[in-house]
Amino acid sequence: MNQTIHNVSPISLTMSELTTLLRSSGSVFEIFAGLLVLHLIYQRIKRRVKVYLLDFTCYRAPDSIRIPMSTLIETIYLDKKIDQESIDFQARILERSWLSNQTSIPPTLIEIPLKKSLSAVRIETMTTLFTSVDDLLKKNKLSPRSIDILITNCSLHAPTPSLSAMVINKFHMRSNIKSFNLSGMGCAAGILSVGLANNLLQVHRGSLALIVSTEALNTHWYIGKDRSMLLTNCLFRMGAAAVLLSNNDHDKGNAKYELLHVVRTNKAKDDRAYQCIYQDIDSEEKQGVSISKDVISVAGVVLKMNLTSLGPLVLPYLEQLQYVIQHILCKKLKIFKKSSSYTPNFKKAFEHFCIHTGGRAVIQAMEMNLNLTKEDIEPSKMTLHRFGNTSSSSIWYGLSYLEAKRRMKKGDRVLQIAFGSGFKCNSAVWRCIREVKPDIYNKWLDFIDSYPVEVPDSINIRPG
Repeated sequence: MNQTIHNVSPISLTMSELTTLLRSSGSVFEIFAGLLVLHLIYQRIKRRVKVYLLDFTCYRAPDSIRIPMSTLIETIYLDKKIDQESIDFQARILERSWLSNQTSIPPTLIEIPLKKSLSAVRIETMTTLFTSVDDLLKKNKLSPRSIDILITNCSLHAPTPSLSAMVINKFHMRSNIKSFNLSGMGCAAGILSVGLANNLLQVHRGSLALIVSTEALNTHWYIGKDRSMLLTNCLFRMGAAAVLLSNNDHDKGNAKYELLHVVRTNKAKDDRAYQCIYQDIDSEEKQGVSISKDVISVAGVVLKMNLTSLGPLVLPYLEQLQYVIQHILCKKLKIFKKSSSYTPNFKKAFEHFCIHTGGRAVIQAMEMNLNLTKEDIEPSKMTLHRFGNTSSSSIWYGLSYLEAKRRMKKGDRVLQIAFGSGFKCNSAVWRCIREVKPDIYNKWLDFIDSYPVEVPDSINIRPG
């Protein structure tokens, strides 16, 4: 070994060592460069994909099928399927419901005799779904084949083929579209669908997602005597909404809103919560959906759970600190009474609120629990008054009202919150990207100047 080394000249040895060193350095550099590229790819994958709301449309039934409350009561009376006590009960509920004479139900439900059938409910859902989707596609000059993800939701009507298949068939969408149909999820399914779309868009880059929300009334219109089931007839009305989401960065310039948060709360493990909205049959074997007296108290508990999760995501730190300090004083030190516990001011986190129009009691409870003003609940109250409870689509009618009133300004944050059977409370937070002006597809536009209207606490719809 020594002999070999001695036989090599100093110059040759130096060059050899230099070559080896360069080769070794090149390998290290390549490894480092490769690791850097992998790190950048990982960060790209890990980065939260922004989801934008490009546009949405709501369904408005033609004036020909509006159902004044007195006409509804008269129809129920002439149909002679339920007794006078049940008719009087529905009349009392309607008189205090905040609903107007402008809401709509399917024409088959005001015929005498009343007609409930699979063909009728199919026509009803096709009308609401197809009209909403068609308006949205036309408005945005989109081909149905550009849709990558489709989510439909309807709580009570789950046909075979599904509603999502019905939409795909009607609009000749692509064969590789990712389609989902949600049923039995109640009025909270609209926000649940947004959450599902958001999860899918985090994975499938460069995609457009279409959400279509509706509820079917025909086959689930109750014709019995159980008062807890008669409530649905008094509150639910025709409606639907189609919503277009995108995760393409180049769509930001055309988008209206950016999705910031979706929070879902489910209390189905609790029997009282699980049964407070429940599809069943009455003592006479007639099918309906019962709404128990526990629904408002259960909604309050689930609302608190949802806002407890949402608060740290949206509230200013000082507001969170106040809440934590007060919570410790109330729960640990017992300095304050329970009734005086501190409620975070969510108006510091949001400029606007779109509350599910579950009924007068729901809106009033939200107004009280969140310390909202009359203007804060105005979109929801006016939506309930003009369109009734349109179930999972109602939050979009509220947002449409705000747009028609030109209240959505760049940077504004809006909270959508809805309750549903199970029992669920879901919330979604959006940030307005640009000032939103109403267009001809806004269903409030031709009468928005007359709103807000004064809604009396009680009216009289019974003769005499």
